Amino acid sequence: MTEPQEKTTHFGNQTVPEQAKAGMVHGVFTNVASKYDVMNDAMSLGIHRIWKDAMMDWLAPRNGQRLLDVAGGTGDISFRFLKRAPNAHATVFDMTQSMLDEGQLRPEARTQADHLDWICGDAMALPFGNNSFDVYTISFGIRNVTRIEDALSEAFRVLRPGGRLMVLEFSQIPNPGLQWLYDRYSFNIIPPLGKLIANDRDSYQYLVESIRKFPPQEVFAEMIRKAGFAQVSYRNLSMGIAALHSGWKI
Repeated sequence: MTEPQEKTTHFGNQTVPEQAKAGMVHGVFTNVASKYDVMNDAMSLGIHRIWKDAMMDWLAPRNGQRLLDVAGGTGDISFRFLKRAPNAHATVFDMTQSMLDEGQLRPEARTQADHLDWICGDAMALPFGNNSFDVYTISFGIRNVTRIEDALSEAFRVLRPGGRLMVLEFSQIPNPGLQWLYDRYSFNIIPPLGKLIANDRDSYQYLVESIRKFPPQEVFAEMIRKAGFAQVSYRNLSMGIAALHSGWKI
């Protein structure tokens, strides 16, 4: 009788046991937590701020809404959401406690404290009831989830009917020449920058590799549809370096 084969997945360019990936990702973000926001500015030349503002423009936050920001890290998306809808409520949810700890040191965490929760947990097994939130966001985090389909299924479950999913993630540039140039920048600049600023080249090597493993825009849109979402669409940002995907629970 043959032994059942162990399920595997990718961790950057490595093939690893599926059950090991979450711990490895946790290690990456624990290592970079204290320099995460600084590195975001350095890696993207500050453009990530424009992408996040574009996300808020499309999302159009409203007072009274309940936001679940998964892989919310240091709170960037939640802070932006509450700035536009001061009487909404945001739950910052992340698998890495040290990222949440860093977020709670930011000035916005104090000024918006009455409208914020910080919870550590697993995107594939959310500790919330069905139909609990109006909006689910995940920014630069879905590609790190071991089973993306499970995370999308959980997003659908916890959203109320009429609720909205929005994903901001690195993606694929449709122009092969521009993609080649972007790859050269990513692999030759970002890991050394991680070493210089965060004293951690390996974590940023993984983050660059993980971008290349993430499915292109239309493939990911179809994954969102299969999770049950309707009116799924996407918008490319900076020629496709990043993309916003939107879906509704009808």
